[in-house]
Amino acid sequence: MLEAQEFVPRVLLIGYNGANNTGAEALLLSDLADIRAVLGSQVPITIPSLSVANLRRYLKESPYQHIVALPTIFPLTVWRLVRQHDFVMLVEGSAYMDTWTSALLWYFLWTTHCAHRMHKPCLAYAVDAGDLSPLNRRLVCREASKTNFIITRSQAAADRLRNCGVSAPIEATADNAFNFCPDVADENYLRNVWPESVATSGRVGLAVVDFYLWPVVLRLWGKKGDCYKWPYYFSRSPERAQGTAALVQGYAALADHMVTAYNKSVALIAMEQLDEALARQIQDHMQCAHGARVFSSATYNASQMTVLLRSLDLLVTSRYHASVLSMAAHVPQMALGHDLRLKNLYLELGLYEAFFVDHRMPDLFAAVSKRVEQLLTQPNCQQDTLRRGYAEHVARAKRNRELLRTFVQAQGWRVAG
Repeated sequence: MLEAQEFVPRVLLIGYNGANNTGAEALLLSDLADIRAVLGSQVPITIPSLSVANLRRYLKESPYQHIVALPTIFPLTVWRLVRQHDFVMLVEGSAYMDTWTSALLWYFLWTTHCAHRMHKPCLAYAVDAGDLSPLNRRLVCREASKTNFIITRSQAAADRLRNCGVSAPIEATADNAFNFCPDVADENYLRNVWPESVATSGRVGLAVVDFYLWPVVLRLWGKKGDCYKWPYYFSRSPERAQGTAALVQGYAALADHMVTAYNKSVALIAMEQLDEALARQIQDHMQCAHGARVFSSATYNASQMTVLLRSLDLLVTSRYHASVLSMAAHVPQMALGHDLRLKNLYLELGLYEAFFVDHRMPDLFAAVSKRVEQLLTQPNCQQDTLRRGYAEHVARAKRNRELLRTFVQAQGWRVAG
């Protein structure tokens, strides 16, 4: 039998992996780097995914890195996986919220429950907390309290968990994607895939989300086109369809204005593959569609998408990680938001009052256009704020690895270096 200090745990990473989501990809790669820095290059790691093929696009398997299929009805598989491993890590940012779907929340809570029942150490690693229904709030209070240690990516998330009654130890840092660095080989790829943008006066990015698809709900049947993965279906209604149509028209008009008034190339950015349909609808409704290009996470990896984000003169984002990954280049930005993650980030940065627009605001795109015009005519108005905010978030994000090291040492496991 190995001595405690020689023991290398088998690690199970539970997240939103294989969904062709740029943010989840950047997070996973950053988390893997931290784990191997702390536990060594030969620590065995298992990563479950609803789509193994998608995950293998950017993650290679090896004797020490395994990808396993996760069924949509997951409880028995999760129970088995937890039993087979020594250390469970929740690595999805949107861990404690039901904004997207309650099923994802239940996946994380069930994993925590299983780890607690089997006396396996469980760490929530740089996660977030957001809106919860009354039922889910009670579930979070009960099950998240069984976590050995929760690291949140903002103080607001830590406060929300405590307000829910979560009694587990909690410490706030920052999102681990702040530690993500694109590959050097991708630095100039835009010249090859989007050469026409070089001839314009710059690039504007629209990182779009169809708010009216969410949350995904559990149903035994429904229209094939509304199915995310059976038995999960997007929310649909005539009112929601009207909301989507208004988004398409508003974004198309904004993109046309960027092309005609400012000679900008427009990147329609799908940070998750599910956003691609909306991005293509916007391009189809543009009068100057030749001036726009769709960049989808289904085609471009997190490194390439990050290079794109950092090349922009302006970013209009509904995606949290588009803001995070662009910030190293101090890209001027505004948010068209619908959930607490982006709102809290903008509050932390000091951009909320001036540059955050709630998607339910009347005359939505008039408000968006006003802020876009300000950023294009005063491109330096956010520079000091973004520079300071980025430095602060990077410093906090670097604490994640040290907290992981401390947690591992507390278990009596071998630590690399």
